[in-house]
Amino acid sequence: MPLTSRRLRAALLATASVTLVAATLPAPEPLGIGDRLFPHLGNPGYDVLAYDISLIYKGSNTKPLDAVTTIEARTTAALERINLDFARGAVRTVEVNGRTSEFATAGEDLVVDAPAPLPAGSPLRITVRHTSDPTGDKANGGWVPTADGLAMANQADAAHRVFPSNDHPADKAYFTFRVTAPKEFTVVAGGVPAGKRHHGGATTWSYRTEHPMATELAQVSIGRSTVLRRTGPNGLPVRDVVPAADREKLEPWLKKTPAQLDWMEKQVGPYPFETYGLLVADTETGFELETQTLSLFERSLFTGTGYPEWYVDSVMVHELAHQWFGNSVSPRSWSDLWLNEGHATWYEARYAEEHAKKPLEPRMREAYARSDAWRAAGGPPARPDVPTPDHKISLFRPVVYDGSALILFALREEIGEAAFDRLERSWVRAYRDDSATTRQFTTLASSIAGRDLTAFFDGWLYGKKTPPMPGHPDWRSGTPRNTAAGRTPARAPKPE
Repeated sequence: MPLTSRRLRAALLATASVTLVAATLPAPEPLGIGDRLFPHLGNPGYDVLAYDISLIYKGSNTKPLDAVTTIEARTTAALERINLDFARGAVRTVEVNGRTSEFATAGEDLVVDAPAPLPAGSPLRITVRHTSDPTGDKANGGWVPTADGLAMANQADAAHRVFPSNDHPADKAYFTFRVTAPKEFTVVAGGVPAGKRHHGGATTWSYRTEHPMATELAQVSIGRSTVLRRTGPNGLPVRDVVPAADREKLEPWLKKTPAQLDWMEKQVGPYPFETYGLLVADTETGFELETQTLSLFERSLFTGTGYPEWYVDSVMVHELAHQWFGNSVSPRSWSDLWLNEGHATWYEARYAEEHAKKPLEPRMREAYARSDAWRAAGGPPARPDVPTPDHKISLFRPVVYDGSALILFALREEIGEAAFDRLERSWVRAYRDDSATTRQFTTLASSIAGRDLTAFFDGWLYGKKTPPMPGHPDWRSGTPRNTAAGRTPARAPKPE
């Protein structure tokens, strides 16, 4: 049947990354919430409350997963059309509040026609039947193929390559995952188990989160895995997901987690989620990732040669610290990334100082020496340069790691250790389960210090040149002394 001119216009707007099955919307356009680094990420006009994501894995990483994503939301403005972030899947049908809706694509947005105008404050239930493409590329994230299945690496803007969403950390929500896989596979997802059902040669595994989560922190692991359980501080359930063949080899590392949790709680207060553990995946990504309640690690980090024990411990603590800084308290915009990575690097370095006799001050002095070069190469910590379009994780530069931990060192020197410790505990308590901004952090710091720190933060966060280090007038930027300094376990090359 020939396309009408209206349908033809909509069809021509479909991109190669999303297969269009039915579309009748005229001239859809991609929208965003105005993030400086990712202008089309997120969508205005609604607040997501919960995701319910069903996936069917067919035992092969080359076959698309059948999927149904249901989004419970509430409108924050009058809407006639609803934009969702979605790419790399075929959309079959969309329903809005139980009624079949027309849809089209524009860029990496799925644009849905509401069956009737929705006033602000309306409940919104969107059900998308689609496929999810497991053949993503590691440079841009989404599904990550492993030797025995799949895992997710959605940071910073890749969750919508797996499921339709409002893919921005400013809009956190509760998640339920229902994943069906052949019975020889084990499925684990973020949150806690919510049931398991066997049917024929397959099993459906369900998980739900007890705290809201940013889309970039979602995790689903499908593989021939073993789940190991132990207990953390105050009875916290700790579960690790590892390749079955590596269970004994990995145990010396995995058993460290409860003590690391205890150490972090002594620094900043109670662990903020319902469970924690490591997902050790047989894949090479070039990074580790703080997916909520189940941090993703490359198998080679633990089984390779040439990785000093203190270094691997530091990586583990870095991702653990993110559960407070970045996960429980998420960035309101991606320019607030320094709060995530600066804090994770700070606690990683402090752990190495206390447990491996790797002094913090020489590392910070070396970072100071490199800071001007890092700022020139990647922008100042709180105003980073836009990542390259074909390699979005290029956003994760040294300036947001050691370059941002350096700000915390300067702040502690400026306001004193006692005030700094109060600030850290107050920050994770005040904004738990929320997204927060750099301005909120600096305002809280000023309040706790009892004086206006605006001038201090302006230079350290936004200056092209690194300000003088309080208490260390002899420190100079531009004269690094140690070629290995400044490397960050989570994203940078491994040390020799």
